[in-house]
Amino acid sequence: MFEGAFQSFHESADPSQCKPRIAALRRELAARKLDGFIVPRSDEHQSEYVPPGAERLAWLTGFTGSAGLAIVLRDKAAIFVDGRYTLQVKDQVDTKVITPVAIAETTASQWLKKNLKKGAKLGYDPWLLTPAQRTLYARAAESAGAKLVAAPSNPVDAIWTNRPAKPEHPIYAQPLLYAGATVAEKRKIVAAKFGAASAMLVSDPHDVAWLFNMRGSDVAHTPIALCFALLPAKGKATLFADPARLDADLRKSLRSVAELKKPIALLAELRKLARGKTQILCDASSIPCALADAIENAGGKLVISPSPIRALKAIKNSAELKGARAAHIRDGAAMVRFLCWFDERVAQGKLTEIDAVRALESFRRETGKLKEVSFPTISGAGPNGAIVHYRVTEKTNRRIGKGLFLLDSGAQYQDGTTDITRTIAVGAPTREMKDRFTRVLKGHIGIARAVFPKGTKGQHIDAFARAPLWDAGLDYDHGTGHGVGSFLSVHEGPQGISKATAVDLEPGMICSNEPGFYKTGAFGIRIENLVVVEDRKISGGERGMFGFETLTLAPIDLRCVDTSLMTREELKWLDAYHARVRKTLSPLLDAKERKWLAQATRPLARL
Repeated sequence: MFEGAFQSFHESADPSQCKPRIAALRRELAARKLDGFIVPRSDEHQSEYVPPGAERLAWLTGFTGSAGLAIVLRDKAAIFVDGRYTLQVKDQVDTKVITPVAIAETTASQWLKKNLKKGAKLGYDPWLLTPAQRTLYARAAESAGAKLVAAPSNPVDAIWTNRPAKPEHPIYAQPLLYAGATVAEKRKIVAAKFGAASAMLVSDPHDVAWLFNMRGSDVAHTPIALCFALLPAKGKATLFADPARLDADLRKSLRSVAELKKPIALLAELRKLARGKTQILCDASSIPCALADAIENAGGKLVISPSPIRALKAIKNSAELKGARAAHIRDGAAMVRFLCWFDERVAQGKLTEIDAVRALESFRRETGKLKEVSFPTISGAGPNGAIVHYRVTEKTNRRIGKGLFLLDSGAQYQDGTTDITRTIAVGAPTREMKDRFTRVLKGHIGIARAVFPKGTKGQHIDAFARAPLWDAGLDYDHGTGHGVGSFLSVHEGPQGISKATAVDLEPGMICSNEPGFYKTGAFGIRIENLVVVEDRKISGGERGMFGFETLTLAPIDLRCVDTSLMTREELKWLDAYHARVRKTLSPLLDAKERKWLAQATRPLARL
């Protein structure tokens, strides 16, 4: 698994090719009488992970982050990234050819207003932008006296020789044992959320997977099949996927609830439905302009809003929660085996970041249940740990020496998705390292112990994780937590814990709890567990209250903890958590691993 991802990473990301490829794109644009082109990091579904043939941004520029956008004009080019990738992008692209721009400082729209020439035609692919994104860029172009123009076909594809074909992997059923609800039951709940619309276009493959209890492997790390669906308020749904790709169990389960049609039939079916001036509900974040235009041009009315499926999917049912707990126990045992192995091997001074990635995946594979890693493992030694979304390559691979080693990883099991980060001391950590680690730990515990009333949003509690860092004039530039799916995306909305998350936290939602600290050029620290929102009974309380159950089970490195900075309650929480880790995982380990775990989870409150 990692080997394949590692190889494809190199094939798509080649900074040395940035100059000739952008030059070739400019020639293609000139032939089409276009003065520029927008190259987003997206596919027809706006997914986080895209198939190899949709990695246009990586192929063109060398940048492999999961979010970004390039704009190539006749005389200049820029690539826009968020705070996760400001360091990575400079290492991956030829900065003499394309200028990295942090969107926190300048957005793509602002850049266009300053750099587009009057009368210029800026091209875009209508399959790769949503209507909202198109409106944003169109306004920016108009402000510069230019015009945004839809390209009949993508000019990057025209110059991309040997572009990978669309995936044709099998699509299979997610058993009711893990899904917890039938397609018919889900269908009924979703239809009740249509409002004035009489049909819904399901454009997010994660929503399609959840609704039809199906999974696939069309993209790395997330078990989805890239397809669309049409869902009328009444009657059978239509799933646009090649019937030959569906296994027998899935075809049988869908027979009474959905028709199967090949993807090529989507536009015709959509236009046919829209001719009756039908109001069609479309997801604002994943509907491509190409489909939105098809509906409106055929006489239909777009009802653009957040997908109702997204909110339903976020609240895990009892079967999904049971699966999540089982997956985390299995994953926790694999993690402990790795940590024990790591402590023994790292002392020899020969381990590298890639060695750690391969070893951890092998321990997960030995469970016999691993389907895929849930994202590319972040394995950062020393200064590489300070790059928030660092991906190790043969070029950047470091030997793991004295200092801090940050390991952020996860797994896809059919019963649940995991995501865990541990920061590990190699040798004796410095006073500064221990101070920063302990402040991050205090913030992590602040979220884990939080109790909050119904109606609380992720943005309301984000500061709980940051306060210990703020006390020292420190902070981190990413959210404290993201939502996580059930054998689906490891980054699932709409729930989360961040300054920007304005969504109520509700029982059954799974989120990550991952505060951090990063000292550029020196080290990085992050401590991450997954948590699930649960009801809390407060004696004498007058309001419904919620809290978090911690799902992740693995030791937090006590060698990095400065107990003098921690309160008695924080130490009690850490000891109780470690006691639970020890009790739950010890029966799954051998004698050497149990001995290591006992030492790694020793109580601190009595010291």
